[in-house]
This record gives sequence, structure tokens and C-alpha cells, in this order.
Amino acid sequence: MRSDLLGLSRRAALIAGLACLAFPAMAQEASKKIRIGVIGSGNIGGTIGSLWVKDGHEVMFSSRHPETLKALIEALGSKAKAGTPEEAIAFGDAVLVAVPYKAYPELSTSYAAALKGKVVLDAGNATKARDGELYDEVQANGIGATSEKYFPGARLVRAFNAANYKVFAKEGANGGADRAGGRMAIPIAGDDASALKVAEGLVHDAGFDPVVVGGLKDASKFAMGSPGFGHEKTAPELRKTLGLTP
Repeated sequence: MRSDLLGLSRRAALIAGLACLAFPAMAQEASKKIRIGVIGSGNIGGTIGSLWVKDGHEVMFSSRHPETLKALIEALGSKAKAGTPEEAIAFGDAVLVAVPYKAYPELSTSYAAALKGKVVLDAGNATKARDGELYDEVQANGIGATSEKYFPGARLVRAFNAANYKVFAKEGANGGADRAGGRMAIPIAGDDASALKVAEGLVHDAGFDPVVVGGLKDASKFAMGSPGFGHEKTAPELRKTLGLTP
């Protein structure tokens, strides 16, 4: 009996080992969770950060007054933390920036050096009424190039800017499980291939399907007011809208 049990145990271990050899990337991908810092814990930052926590990532939400985030942190549990922006940047393997675009020059002055080399997901949008000259700069140069100017050296990916936070909350909460046709697509754009891979994983973990639109110059294709903005499309539908190869 003992020898039979040992034999079964060895066979089980062998099968598990073979599975890991056959599918190493899949096994690694399924278990990998990272630390994420969130700069701007309002509607977008709070919503997307909460979806990541629910998926098992550790997330530090930030504020200049972290004590104001107490209710959010307590509601999300042990994987959610509160800190200052400096602490969130140091904490995160990746950082989500979700603040009003008019704050980018100040954000750059305070934190651009700390963000160098970091994967930074940029969710900001520029509007004329609120952002004035920054909006004009975005219109002249493109939102990808403008964000890159304020975060030089960051591994920048435009993401989570193309829909209202209420849509993200609704569609991400169940990972699109009840959605006819499949999960909602999130367009992303960036020049750093490895940062794009990280962003794709984080979009997926928030409950959406990532669609890589191109480099930062292509981020204007899903900026506010563009054909790629304000949608709730599936990935095939979004690719068709933007004229991307299936």
C-alpha cells in the first residue's frame, strides 16, 4: 500500500513537472502579480486600482493626505494601501497616473525624476475649458508626445483614458462575463515594447481586452474627441473602428 501511494505521488509530481515544462509561460503568467502605485485616487484611479486589488495585485493609492483614503483602503482589504505620491511611486513596479491634465507640469516638477525607468500608465485627458494652454499643446503635438514631455525617461503607455470611469466600473467588475460578444476593449499605445506587455497584462487583469493601437504618436487615435474615444466595443469591433489589422 505504501509503495502504491509513493508511486502515485511520484507520477503526480512527474505530470505536474511535465505540465510546467510544456506550458512554462502560461504557468508563470497565471501566478504573476505585481505592485502598482496609483497617482490620483479619484474616479479613474480609484476604480481601476480597485479592480486590480480584486484581481490579487497589491496597490498603493496615493494622496498628499493619505488619511483621506482610509475608507477606500478598508473596503478593499489587505492588498490595498495608502501613501503619498512619493511612496506610491517607490512602491509600484508600475504606476497609474490618473490626475487632471492641468496638473501634469506640477506633477513633472515633483515626480518626473522618480518615474524615470518606471512603467507608467497614463490615463489623463486634455480639455479646453479646464486645461487651457496644455490643451492647445496636445492639439499641436499629440497627447502621446505631450505626456512624454512631462514624464521624460518613463516607460510610458497611454491607457484607461478612452471611457468614463462608470463604464470601467461596470464592465470590469465581472471581467465581461455577462457581456454579449465578449469583454470590452481598452486601447493602449506606447513606444516601449516591454512596457506595453506589462500594460496589456494589467488591462486584462482589470477585466478588459487590451488592443495595442501603436506607438505614442498613435495615442491621438483614442484621445478625447477621436473615433477611438467613448466606446464600449469588443476588441474586434475596436480594431475595425480604428482600421487595425485583426
